[in-house]
Parts: sequence; C-alpha cells; structure tokens
Amino acid sequence: MKNKRKTTRPRPPRKERGAVPTRALAPLIVKGPRGEYTSLLSDDDLHLFNEGSHFRLYRHMGAHPLTVAGQRGTYFAVWAPNAARVSVMGEWNGWRVDGEPLQARQDSGIWDGFLPGVEPGAHYKFHIVARNGYEVDKADPFAFRSEVSPATASVVTELDHTWGDSAWMKQRARKNDVKAPISIYEVHLGSWRRGPDAPDQPLGFRELAPLLVEHLQAMQFTHVELLPVTEHPFYGSWGYQVTGYFAATSRYGTPQDLMFLIDTLHQAGFGVILDWVPSHFPADELGLGYFDGTHLFEHADPRQGKHPDWGSCIFNYGRPGVRSFLISSAMFWLDHYHADGLRVDAVASMLYLDFSRKEGEWLPNEHGGRENLEAITMLRRFNEVVHREYPDAQTIAEDSTSWPMVTRPVYIGGLGFDLKWDLGWMNDTLEYLGIDPIYRSYSHAEITFRNLYAFNENFVLPLSHDEVVHLKRSLLGKMPGDLWQQFANLRLLLAMMFGSPGKKLLFMGSEIAQRGEWNHDRSLDWHLLADPRHGGVQRLVGDLNRLYRAKTALHELDTSPGGFEWLEPHDSPQSCFAFLRKDKKRGRMLVAWNCTPVPRHNYRIGVDEEGTWREVLNTDAKIYGGSGQGNLGEVEAGPVRHLQRPCSLHLVLPPLAGVFLELDA
Repeated sequence: MKNKRKTTRPRPPRKERGAVPTRALAPLIVKGPRGEYTSLLSDDDLHLFNEGSHFRLYRHMGAHPLTVAGQRGTYFAVWAPNAARVSVMGEWNGWRVDGEPLQARQDSGIWDGFLPGVEPGAHYKFHIVARNGYEVDKADPFAFRSEVSPATASVVTELDHTWGDSAWMKQRARKNDVKAPISIYEVHLGSWRRGPDAPDQPLGFRELAPLLVEHLQAMQFTHVELLPVTEHPFYGSWGYQVTGYFAATSRYGTPQDLMFLIDTLHQAGFGVILDWVPSHFPADELGLGYFDGTHLFEHADPRQGKHPDWGSCIFNYGRPGVRSFLISSAMFWLDHYHADGLRVDAVASMLYLDFSRKEGEWLPNEHGGRENLEAITMLRRFNEVVHREYPDAQTIAEDSTSWPMVTRPVYIGGLGFDLKWDLGWMNDTLEYLGIDPIYRSYSHAEITFRNLYAFNENFVLPLSHDEVVHLKRSLLGKMPGDLWQQFANLRLLLAMMFGSPGKKLLFMGSEIAQRGEWNHDRSLDWHLLADPRHGGVQRLVGDLNRLYRAKTALHELDTSPGGFEWLEPHDSPQSCFAFLRKDKKRGRMLVAWNCTPVPRHNYRIGVDEEGTWREVLNTDAKIYGGSGQGNLGEVEAGPVRHLQRPCSLHLVLPPLAGVFLELDA
C-alpha cells in the first residue's frame, strides 16, 4: 500500500530540502543574437523544459539577484515563444517599454538577460511585443513577490530565512502518516482574527503566528490548512484566483513573514497544509492569460480553455512548458516554505472535460471520452515528483466525483494522492441533520451508506469553508429546532465526524458555533464565547481532538475496514446508531449516536465480551451546554445475547448526542 511505502523509510537529507538559496546556481555565459551574456539556463535546463520535465524552473526563471564580474544586478527570464521583443520595465528606467531588452534563448521560447544595478526591492514588469502586433505589460509568472493589491508590479526578492524547525522536519513522516491522528483546522488568514483597533485591516503573517499557535494548542488540532496564500488580485476569491504561483500574497507581509509563520507553527508541533490551485487561473490582463499574444498557458478553444462556472482560464496540461510551470510551483512551496502538504483544489474540474458543461459545450478526448487525459497525466506526474522528493509530505485531493483510486499509487493506475476529501460524507451528513428529527428515520441510509465505500480511498471528513458561505448558512444555522436543539445537533455533528473513520477537517469559526455565515471581510465573532453555549462547543472541539489524538482506536485504522464494526446500523425507528472503532491490538471504542431529542434509557447494544466500558466523552454533558444525561461514568457488559452477539450492555443515549465508551483492557 502506498502509504506504508511512504512512511516506513525516513527521508534522507537533501540539498534541496528547506530554503534553497536562489543564487546557488552558477551563472553561465551563453551566446545570443546580440552577443554573449549571462544566463542561469543551461542547455540541459532548456531540454528538460521543452520536454515538460523541469520541475524546479523557479531557480532559473523570474528575477534572481546576482553578482556578475563584481557588479550587482538581477537576472531576468520569461517564457514568451510568440514574442518578437521582450523588455524589462521598472522604476530604474522610468517604466520605459523599450528600456531593457532581453535576448531569445535558441528556439526554447525563453527570453533572458542580466541587468546591472537592479537590486532587491525593485518593482518591474515584462513588456511583450508579440509577432502578431499585440503589446502588453505582464507581471512575472515566476515572481517571488508582488506589490500589494490593487498594484500589480512584481518585486525583485531574495528568499532568505533561517529555519528553526529541524525537530519538526525529523518527525514529519510520523505526523503525516496515514495511521496518525490528523485533525486539520482550515483557516482564511485575512478573516480569522483582526486587530481590535483596526477591524477593517487583516493582521499580518507575523502578528498571526503567536495567536494561531495559542488557539491550535487550546483546540488540539494537529495541522492547519491555509486557504491559498499565493498572490491573487481579487480578495473576494479567497485566494483561489491565483496570479502569482510562486509569490506569497503581499496582503499579509513579505515572503520571510510567511516563512516565519510556518516556522513558528512547526516549532509548536503543528503541520501546515497549503491550498494549491492548478485547476484554473483568472483572466486578468496582468496575469497568465493570452500571455504573449497567444493562449500560451491556457487552451485557445473556450470549450477547453474557459471555466463555465468561474469565467477563469483552464491550463493546457498537454503543453510541456505548462506542466513544468505547475509542478515547479508545487515543488517551490515544499522547498522554500517547508509546506507539509498540498491540498489540490477542484480536482473534479480537472478530471472531466465536460465538468459543469452542457452537451455541445465540450470537446471529447482522442478516444471520444470525457476524461481529461492530459490533466490526469499531469496530476500523476505531480504526485510522483512530490513523493519522490518529499515522501514525508502529503498531497490531498478535493474531488467531488467517484473517480477510482484517487489515493492509490500511480504504478497500479491510481492518481497517487495521499488523502481525498469525502464530500459524499459531508453532503449526506449535513442533509440528514438538516431534517427535523421526527423525519430522520426515513433517511437512515444517508448515514449508513458511507460504509459501502468508506475504505475505497484514504478519506478526510471535511466541514469546510464551502459549506458556510453563499447563503448556505453556518453549521449552527443549518440545524433544525429551537436554539437548544440547534446547539445539540451541532454537538452531535461534531461527534459524528470525530467518531467516524477518516481524518478530520473543520473550518474556522465552526469550533465556536459561529452563528452567521463566514464573511471574508471581517473577523470571526470571537465575542460569542462570552455565551456559555458557544464556549461549550469550543470546549467540546478541544476534548474531541484530545480524545482522537490519544486513543489509537479512533485513528490508527482510519483507512482500513479492520478499524470499524457496526453494532447497531438498523435502528431507523429510533434514529440511533452504534459501532466499534478498533486499533491493531486490543483497543476498542464504542461510539453511539442518538439523532432524536428523545433520550433512550436502557438502550441495549450487543458486544463480543464481558467487561467494563468507561464513558470517556458525552456531547450532552453540562460542560458542553447539554442536559447532563449519561451513564454515570461506566457500564458493565454481561453475558446476555443480543443481535447475534454473546454479550450486551445497557446505555443511556442522551438526546441529540453522541457518546464514546472505551473498553477497559
């Protein structure tokens, strides 16, 4: 199994690991149309680029401060094969469009050159004159930094940072293992918390670092997932409309500030997953679209190159230069920012040519099918490269389809991801809990259905940002009943997520029972914690995480059918469920849910042996805002047969609650 291969061999030290100096490459002297000049691109680099297998292009392309013959300056390189002329314009030459021409490198389509006197901090753009007469000023696709939006220039930058996370990096393979507890806190940095004196201004990377660490420690998550921190012109896209695939957004600080945030999280023991968006890019003139007077990065035909839902451009994954660009971007965040994982956004839109399109609005592949063969090849290559270079890092697919073997190795026909979001679980569970409890008995299979496929992939159970925006209401707002029942249902939802097999993901605000929808323009409603009901939910999330992390029965076999066993799947009349979670040894955790507001006293459950079951968590406890009903600490299982099992026990199942009981060894 891929995950066993991935985690049984410790990662050997590599020169590429960590912050790789951008000036580590020796400049070359090459011949161009106007004579000899300095370049960072060897003939081998050009060959690999042209065949689509150069996966650290960022070392050679973009803007790199250099010293050549004792003179400080910056080397520039850009891919523009249809250009008749390319020049660099910036502050130092008064933004003249013909100020600093670059030279064409053979027939590679790359233009490069060294400009003396251009220092770090200089703002610049490329002025491109295409063979067809099209002229445009473009931001650098490989820039490491951009101006703060709405300004659009690129900034010459060095990526120096002294990392202090060696202890974390040594244990990362164990922390990212499929057998480890993985509970992810999903965060949009711009709206997680804002300063009390400037509520309209997001905090910066450095300001957020100690606050986020303190919250994660209190809540006991294992990882944090950051909505895209790549540069994006439209703040309301939450980062998913990327223009800078190698640039940390300047909204929150410098590249070094983001490195400081990740370094701080690592030193505190938390993994960092970055959202990565290879599925589409915005059509803004400054960006990748129609880059050199041709559809260089995207398909020209709108049936392939335009996203019908978002109006954005779709990458041409069959073009070698595009493959090198995208996989180099992925490697950049692992190399320079020590990312522990990449969550790939909108994989479903990449896999299918007819995604969100009507008949006649899409083109079939060469075999007449709807599968995007070039995108599939790119995703597999991406996973192969990442896992070859960083076998202790994770790749996670956000895929809403039933595509087979997403989390299986490429060599047996899979896509090669480590984990996949289980959006089916999310939809079914939220739909079920959105029903008035009196009618839930008719939808019992919404909950039991998952176990038909629960172990086909390595799943994450997500309650993400997508579920609390666009008039979908907050998690609390989705729950039926009066306010007490809404809070009880929310606590039940959390018990259902933490009790079920699979890794966990919870979007920020859900841990404090945010009442309103998420609004990216303001902070979370932290003042709600003054209300004991909200404080109770926050305490419950922390306790669920502690339990999940401490008990191997709840995480060790998350992706194996051997870790789950139904005890009571069929009690639809009372809307109750009970099952066992198991580890590889003797660990047993009994999980039971009562999905109605009617308490169930003397509820009999069959088990395999006599013994004492200790109640280790009950979402109806008064400390969480519940009614305080439960099992007085423990229950004895006796030799009374029930449902084909030799022993049984009687439980109190509190109203709209989940209970966790551990078998004494």
